[in-house]
Order: sequence, then structure tokens, then C-alpha cells
Amino acid sequence: MKPKPEPANRPSDREIVIERVFNAPRELVWKAWTDPLHVVHWWGPRGFTTTVETMDVRPGGIWKHVMHGPDGANYPNRSVFSEVVEPERIVFSQGGRREGGPEVNFVSTWTFDALSHDRTKVTIRMVFPSAGDRDRVAREFGAVEGGKQTLGRLAGHLKSLMSNPAEREVVITRTLDAPRDLVFQVWTNPEHLARWWGPLGFTNPVCELDVRPGGKWRMVMRGPDGAEYPSQGVYREVVRPERLVFTNDAVDQSGSPLIQGLTAVTFESKGTRTRLVLRTQAIAAAPIARIYLAGMKAGWTQSLDRLANEVLRARAGN
Repeated sequence: MKPKPEPANRPSDREIVIERVFNAPRELVWKAWTDPLHVVHWWGPRGFTTTVETMDVRPGGIWKHVMHGPDGANYPNRSVFSEVVEPERIVFSQGGRREGGPEVNFVSTWTFDALSHDRTKVTIRMVFPSAGDRDRVAREFGAVEGGKQTLGRLAGHLKSLMSNPAEREVVITRTLDAPRDLVFQVWTNPEHLARWWGPLGFTNPVCELDVRPGGKWRMVMRGPDGAEYPSQGVYREVVRPERLVFTNDAVDQSGSPLIQGLTAVTFESKGTRTRLVLRTQAIAAAPIARIYLAGMKAGWTQSLDRLANEVLRARAGN
């Protein structure tokens, strides 16, 4: 009697395969994986935190991050993406280690299968150079259980995104080491604004401003992976150099709204310095926009960090 052939998708002795089904749309799961503002909330086993240095999710792009264990140990990682098919598949080669320990290398493939409009199956397939490498990583690093816990943390993050109201309010206060007139100029001059608007790693190839009540503005942010994010709005109040109020709407490539927002910024003189208060409210106009709202505070915080640097550059006359 002939033995039955093994299933084609059965893991080899060089592989670790982990699966999980999430109660979330595939597009939302994909965004949670590819946006570093969200990755830091769930990457790694329970008790770990992650610092992302760079994450360029495109073929040839580099992802560098450090995982911090609950015992204080650090795990530097460097990955290179070889395949990115949105929203279906990500393949990358990963090299990582416990600080001071030997390097671990493998190729990781993540697939995202839409089971329905609001359910997604994620499969991780890690392929190691040899069966011995696979067994060592599973034994010494707890890779199987660690992978399951990582997917569990992703499930929790997605549940939070799905259950929270689709609106956000963020208030941030900063004191900048420059006079109010200069800070206001850096916020309203397109040459300055294009250099600091958006999270770290973003550029603004389009920056058009008509800074007057009723005037319109339009921006196109470009992410490190080359993806573009159009936004636009109308100035409701312009009181130089004290206050700006404007609508800020993120739109898709066809111009349909994803997020609708209203932002107010006040500039208060504090001697030779300026106290800036930003208050922004936004609501998701499309379900997929929830993930952007969840990262709104982190995005604005990074933007204001970049604003502070641009103010210093402008004050120095550069």
C-alpha cells in the first residue's frame, strides 16, 4: 500500500508556520502591519516594546528596529523587503540577534487572505537556512510561541481600532525657542511648511497655500515607501501672528474624503520664545481611515518635532 503524499503546504523541517484569523478587514490589517506608528503597538511577544528606526515597505526597502525585552535585553533587527503586493503578501529577509549574541537569519513571508469583508486570515511562514537553525531559534528564542503572542497583540490592536469611535481629538502644547512672528511664518510659508509637515521620513512634493480667510491649501505627502497622501482644506481664521484655524481633509487618489478634520493653532509670545497650542479634531469618513486616526497623535507629535527643527534652521538664517 502506497503512503499518502504529504500536503503541498505542509511545513518542511526548515520552516515555522503560524496562522490566525482576525475580525477586521484585510485593508485594515495591512495598514496595521505596514505603518510604523501602529507596528510599535503590537510587534513582538507579550511584554516587549519596539523602537522603529526606519521602515520602508517596498521591494528593496530597509526595516531597522530594536525589540526591548521585559528583562531589559535588546534585540536589534534589520530586514530587507523583497516582495510587497498590497494588500496580499509581504516577503522579507530578516537578520536579528540578542545584543551580544549570534545572528539569526531567515526569510519571512506574511500572507493576508480576505475570508469576508471583515475577516482576514494571516499566515506567517519563516524559512531558515537549515533544520538545525530552525530548531535552535525555536528552542532558544521561543519563536513559535513568540509568533503566536505577536499575532495575539496584533489582534488586540485591531480590536481597539474597530471598537473605538471613529473620531479623535488631539491637543499638543509646545514651547519653541524663537519669536512668535518667525514661528507663524514657518507655519504659513510654503517653502518652510513643505520641509516639516508630516511624520518622520515624509516629504511634501506639493505644498500650495493661500493663507487668508476662505483661502484654500493643498498638500501631497509622500511616504518613505513612495506612497502619496493628498490632503486639502480651507482657512477659516487667519489672525497674524496669533491664530490659525483651518479644515484639514485627507482624501484618496480620486478626491473622495477619508478623514474630515478641523485644526486650530494659537501662537503666544513668551519673551523671546513662543508657546504653541495645537487642537485638532477629526472623524473618519471611510472605515479604513480609522487606522490613520489611531496614529494621529503620534503623527502630529513627529510633525511638531520637525517644526521645531525648521524654526531653528530659519532663525539661523539657513
